[in-house]
Amino acid sequence: MENIRPIIGEAVHPLRRRMGPEDNAPMQTSDWIGYCAATLTTASFVPQALHTFRTKDVRGISLAMYSAFVVGILLWLVYGLLLSAWPIVIANAVTLTLAAAILAMKLKYR
Repeated sequence: MENIRPIIGEAVHPLRRRMGPEDNAPMQTSDWIGYCAATLTTASFVPQALHTFRTKDVRGISLAMYSAFVVGILLWLVYGLLLSAWPIVIANAVTLTLAAAILAMKLKYR
């Protein structure tokens, strides 16, 4: 438990070890799996986003689904920040940006 250093105003997961600048430990396998999963799921979203940006065709996009999706991604981002889980933070920050842009286009071009 000596490796857990709470930060004021930030939730601390009891099982997550905080790594400071003095800790040169290599990334854990779970971190690598998280980064791979984040990369694949975010990258799989990019073709649809690019298609929508290029064509501005939003007829096939559900407003209700994308609204719920954007809120869900925002909550995943907050969750990742609270846990300092950088694979979750990075992937959801990118996905939130793309999804929010598509949602804005859906509202503009519907």
